[in-house]
Amino acid sequence: MIAPADAFSPSYARARVKFLEAAASAGMAISSHNHPLPGRDGEVLAMDVALDGHPDAERLLIVSSACHGVEGYCGSGVQVFAALDAEWRQHARDAGVAVLYIHALNPHGFSWVRRVTHENVDLNRNFQDFSQPLPANPAYAELHELLLPAQWPPGPDNAAAIGAYIQTHGLTRFQAAVSQGQHAFADGLFYGGVDATWSNRTLREVLRRHGQQARHLAWIDLHTGLGESGLGERICACRDDAVALERARAWWGGGGQTPVTSIYDGSSTSALLTGLMWSAAYEECPQAQYTGIAMEYGTVPIEEVIDALRGDHWLHLHPEAPEALRAAIKARVLAAFYVDTDEWKARVVVQARQALFQAVSGLASSSS
Repeated sequence: MIAPADAFSPSYARARVKFLEAAASAGMAISSHNHPLPGRDGEVLAMDVALDGHPDAERLLIVSSACHGVEGYCGSGVQVFAALDAEWRQHARDAGVAVLYIHALNPHGFSWVRRVTHENVDLNRNFQDFSQPLPANPAYAELHELLLPAQWPPGPDNAAAIGAYIQTHGLTRFQAAVSQGQHAFADGLFYGGVDATWSNRTLREVLRRHGQQARHLAWIDLHTGLGESGLGERICACRDDAVALERARAWWGGGGQTPVTSIYDGSSTSALLTGLMWSAAYEECPQAQYTGIAMEYGTVPIEEVIDALRGDHWLHLHPEAPEALRAAIKARVLAAFYVDTDEWKARVVVQARQALFQAVSGLASSSS
């Protein structure tokens, strides 16, 4: 085991090396799915997959990072720490649980310090049935031009208009309007796309390869950017199903000490969303009883997170922006999703480790 802070990295390139080295030193079976584009520093990008345990295990735990690229700075650290945690690995083996680490679901966003994929798509809004009409978000349409003004930083008129919207409708409705996802503005925020992204297709391939033998499948997807700084909210990542929610709460609730929230009953800091990534577990591994959570670590207030994302999207649309402004925007995005202090990293690891042990206990208690 290493010190928690030593598991984290200052770049995608370094994080990938650290993860692959940790997985290799643990004797895991590793496979890599290369992304079609290079990274920020010209490095190879990939969705790397490491299996710790028997490939035919009936109980499988997935631990994934960087669904929203820049959030991989946190998630990768959790995965590296877990790969080097002998006690945790022995606990999973003793329970007959195989652990599948998926490192950098969205490696492009991780490398380029963006939340979205190279298609400008929010991966966690992209798992839709594209043969059917896509969900509409008229509230976002009202805000789109305000969210992406002609200049950055925005002028006082823009700030006043957004402030007036929040004063009229409330911060919760503003957050929902912006973040629930939209499919009408390809250059906009939280864009869900009109077809499956590279990451969507590749993840499905990984699930088919590694998950179709499992009878019980658990998933912890690591996120940042919502809630109290350093607090890991366990958000049920299942269908709107009372039985699945009850199971998730029994596994991860800690007798009320670590409550599991839901986007369906309003208990989560997240808005009600569609097109969520974990839906692929039902579709690609239909034989398995599936139970999952998103582990959502807080960083800065939601208004700051949204403003940081607005700046990043503005920058994507204005590549001619001066370098000083570019650097300031990127620094703000990183700070919105990753708190670079030893204290924050230690809190992240402690809570993740607890959730990992809880997942294995839950899987082990499931009847065959």
